[in-house]
Amino acid sequence: MPETLDPDHQRDHEIVVIGAGPAGLTAAFQLHKHGLASTILEADDQVGGISRTAERDGWRFDIGGHRFFTKVKEVDNLWHEILPDEDFLMRPRKSRIFYKGKYFDYPIKASNALKNLGPVEAFLCVMSYVWARIRPPKDQTNYEGWLVARFGWRLYRTFFKTYTEKVWGVPVSDMPADWAAQRVKGLSLGNAILNAITPKKNQKEITSLIEEFQYPKYGPGMMWEVCRDKVVAQGSKVVMETAVTKVRHEGGRAVAVLAEHRGGGTSEYPCTEVISSMPISQLLEAMDPPVPAEVKAAADDLAYRDFLTVALVVPAEKVAWTDNWIYIHAPEVRTMRIQNFGSWSPYLVKDGRNVLGLEYTVFEGDAAWNAPDEELIEQGKRELEQLGLVRMADIGEGYVVRQKKAYPIYDERYRANVDVLRGWLAEHTPNVHPVGRNGMFRYNNQDHSMFTAMLTAENIATGTHHDVWDVNVEEDYHEEKAETVPPADRSGSHGTGRDAPILPRASVERGRADRGVEG
Repeated sequence: MPETLDPDHQRDHEIVVIGAGPAGLTAAFQLHKHGLASTILEADDQVGGISRTAERDGWRFDIGGHRFFTKVKEVDNLWHEILPDEDFLMRPRKSRIFYKGKYFDYPIKASNALKNLGPVEAFLCVMSYVWARIRPPKDQTNYEGWLVARFGWRLYRTFFKTYTEKVWGVPVSDMPADWAAQRVKGLSLGNAILNAITPKKNQKEITSLIEEFQYPKYGPGMMWEVCRDKVVAQGSKVVMETAVTKVRHEGGRAVAVLAEHRGGGTSEYPCTEVISSMPISQLLEAMDPPVPAEVKAAADDLAYRDFLTVALVVPAEKVAWTDNWIYIHAPEVRTMRIQNFGSWSPYLVKDGRNVLGLEYTVFEGDAAWNAPDEELIEQGKRELEQLGLVRMADIGEGYVVRQKKAYPIYDERYRANVDVLRGWLAEHTPNVHPVGRNGMFRYNNQDHSMFTAMLTAENIATGTHHDVWDVNVEEDYHEEKAETVPPADRSGSHGTGRDAPILPRASVERGRADRGVEG
C-alpha cells in the first residue's frame, strides 16, 4: 500500500464516503491502494456501524455477535491486512437454544430435542408429528405449514414459532416456506428418528458448520478503529458526529454533499464520487433537487427493524454456559438472544466478571425503543432471573445500546422499490455508489458488505465495471464449511443477501401497530 498519495491521480478525484462502518471504511482503505484519499462522514460518535464494539466504563460489547469467517478470500486477506495476526483469537463456535432450563443443539437436531424434552413430552411430540403426517397442513407455502408438516405442532411451537416472531415481529404463518427450507435444510423428525434407530446405516449429517472462527481480541470494533487510524494516517479525513442532509446534483452528477455537525453548523463537501453506506431510502430523500414523487414514495415504502442490547455485568462464576450466545425460545420473556461476551474474548471482560448482552428487536419509536435505560435494565435483570440464568441480586451495572435500522425488512414490495431507487441513481447520479447492508437494502453479513465496497473502490480508481449488485451471499447456509469461493461464483440473484424472509407488508404494519408505532 502506498504511504503517500498520488497527487496527479488525486487531482481528478474528490471522494466523499458516507458512513464509517465496515463498507465505508473498507472503501476508504482500498482507495489508498490506488493513491486516493477520501473524506468519510459519520453521523455517530463511534466508527464501525452495526459492527462497532460499544464501550462503557471499560466494558466492551458487540451490537449483536460477529463471527469472522468468510468464503471470500479477498475479504479474509483484508481483515489480516488491517489487523496483525496476533490481534485475532480463534474461538470455538457454539450457540444453542435455551428452553425450560435446558440447552438444545442449534441447528435443531430432533433426536437431541426429544431427549432433552423428556419421555412424556417426547412421546407427545412424536404423536403430534404422526398426526401432522396423517393430516398435514393444507397450506405449506408458508413457514408455519412447512415446519408443522415436518415436525408436528408441538415441536414447531417449541423451537420455531416464538423466536422467529420475536425477531421479525410478524406471525410465522405469514412468512414464506422457501425461507424455512434454507434454515432447516434436509431435516425432519422422521429422518431424525430413523437415524437414531439405525445410526450406522442412516446417519446423515444435517449440516457441517464451521467449528471455529476468528475474532479480534477487543471485538469487531477494534478492526474499524484501527482501519480509521490507518486511513487518517495516509491522508483521508474522518469527520464524526456529522449527519448527511443533502446530496446536491446537477447535470447528471452529484457535485456536493452537505452535512450537519452535532455541535452545530453545516459543512459542504464537493465531490466527484460518493460512496454511500447510509440507508438507501435516506440517501434518495437527501437528493437536492428532490427526487420525483414516485421515487420518494418508493424510498418511504422501505421498512426496517431496529435493535436494542441490554448489557448486564455479572460475576463470571454465575455464567455456567460457554456458548457465544443462546437463543431464547421462552415466550414469557421478550429477549430473543443472549450474548456471552466472556466467551467471545477474555479481553472484553475484567475483574472476574462477565457481561451478558440481552438482545431485542423492536421498531424505532415503539414503547421499548423509547423506554428509559433504567427501565430496560431492570427488565433485563428480571428476565435473566425468570429464565433461571442469573439471580437479580447477583447482577451489577447495566447499559443500553440502541441501533437504528439493524435489519432491512423484505416485504412483497421491497424489490420493486429498490429497483426504482437504483434506476433513478443510475440515470441521474451515476457517481453515487451504494454499498453495504443499509446502503443497498440487503441483509448482508460483514464480509459481503465489505466486498461491495472493495469492488466499488476498484471501479472508481481503475475504471472497471464490477456490478456490486451481483454480490450476494451463497444460497447454501452461510456458516457451512466450504472451500474458498472463486470470484466467478460469488455473484447471485438480486435478492436479499443473507437468507431473510419476504414479509407481507400487511403483517409488518400490524406488528408496528401492535407495538404502538405510528407511520
